[in-house]
Amino acid sequence: MKVIGTASLLMLEERACELSLDQRSDPAWVRANAAPEGSHHLWPALWNSPSHRPDIPHRLRCELLLTLRSGEHVMSLLDILPDAFVPLPRVTSREEGVRISRLLDRVPTVREWLLREGGGSAGRL
Repeated sequence: MKVIGTASLLMLEERACELSLDQRSDPAWVRANAAPEGSHHLWPALWNSPSHRPDIPHRLRCELLLTLRSGEHVMSLLDILPDAFVPLPRVTSREEGVRISRLLDRVPTVREWLLREGGGSAGRL
């Protein structure tokens, strides 16, 4: 499991958009809603290399625990190229990893959160 700041998350989301990867969020939405000084967590869930996209190398599909400006957490998915994932910092302890894993299991998805908050557009969420 990796932990990243908002600036790093935005760079990963923008790169996923540039490559037209399947799972990503609109960087403008992330910029508007992610806690500016927040920590976000990436849990690699599976390798993804769809046959309809041979131009894009293997990538990791990660579950993303996103910390919002309100302090709430939501879950999204983010496809990341391995060379971008490997150098990211790891969580610092097993306890932190367990806590984040439990949060991922019970927080709403971005779509669920948007519906609960009264709608709004999330672009490619």
